[in-house]
Amino acid sequence: MNHDLSSTEDPDQDPYQVLPTIYVNKRFSQTLINRVALLTVSVLALVAVIYGGYQFWYLRQVNPSGDPAAAEIFTITETDDLLTISKRLEQEGFIVNDSVFRSYVSSKGGLEVAAGFYTVKPLDHVGNILRILRTPPNETLTKITFPEGFTLAQMAQRLGDEVKSVNESDFLLKTGDTPAEISAVRSVYQPESITSLEGLLFPDTYLINGDQTATQVAQQMLKLMERVGRQEGLDDSMNAVGLTPYEVLTIASIIEREAKVPEDRAKISRVIYNRLSLGMPLEIDATLFYKQNTDLPFLELKAIDSPYNSYLYTGLPPTPISNPGRAAINAALNPAPNPSSGDPICREITDGSPCSYLYYVLSDKDGHHVFAATLAQHQINVQAAIVAGVL
Repeated sequence: MNHDLSSTEDPDQDPYQVLPTIYVNKRFSQTLINRVALLTVSVLALVAVIYGGYQFWYLRQVNPSGDPAAAEIFTITETDDLLTISKRLEQEGFIVNDSVFRSYVSSKGGLEVAAGFYTVKPLDHVGNILRILRTPPNETLTKITFPEGFTLAQMAQRLGDEVKSVNESDFLLKTGDTPAEISAVRSVYQPESITSLEGLLFPDTYLINGDQTATQVAQQMLKLMERVGRQEGLDDSMNAVGLTPYEVLTIASIIEREAKVPEDRAKISRVIYNRLSLGMPLEIDATLFYKQNTDLPFLELKAIDSPYNSYLYTGLPPTPISNPGRAAINAALNPAPNPSSGDPICREITDGSPCSYLYYVLSDKDGHHVFAATLAQHQINVQAAIVAGVL
């Protein structure tokens, strides 16, 4: 049976249309388009601002504002790579950002590291710094190590033996270790009345240029001590322990000469602070040997009237007695706490007075010390050390 639908269909309707016709409001469509366009422009503008801000920031990392500072020596060692070089460049104030420096170097083809001394202007354009570091140094380098606790005299002797350009006596003159001489360079930690750099040169391993003078070597060591001091909090010593940075370095120099094992450093530091606060003589053997004939019998050294004789005079010696390392400086800034009331060395104190570390003596051949709060305890410990053959 056939059905004729033509009479009921809309003559304008597409007979093949399946989906319904959707009518769009033209005004709504235009508004939507305008909003999308506005949003797109806003996003692009924000991206442009962020990108421009980043570019400005990056430019200031690459080319810091202002003029570069006076040229200084920057040292690259045989074990350095781009990472260690960039971090030290930032630490020493030559560049602003170590990661930006590494990115810049990588974008410019990298850096072939060559050990030596380079004359670099702090806060110069990193492109100029990179150009200098790409120029192989011509200087002959000598590696030299100064152990912690070395005195200026010992440093001078080692320099004289191992570095052709530095004379032992000249180094002593330039560091003020010779009477009537004033150091050629000065430390930020050096009191105005002090002429010697004893205690102000950092003991470490250095690469010395074959053309470097005694003054330049001293300045290199002095700057490293200042940097280590800042890292350890030495600049804030008055708030930390109530003493000046120079006084703390003097205590550190004593700790360096006295302590034989790491765990004793902070306790020896506490003994020194306790005795200073009580007005007791330090009575520390290491002070007796400073600038004296170490072959003399101990009793003769103890009888010498010297401002460094801590058996005869109270307070600290007039200068440090050695050049301390980082661990000794840290101990001088962070003395160990006194023993608790339950500690065995406190049991004999029954009069209510504080229990404090006041004495110490060697206890074994490995260099450990035993500490005491009373003279009676100390005398027992001394006798035990004599029996053990360590005194």
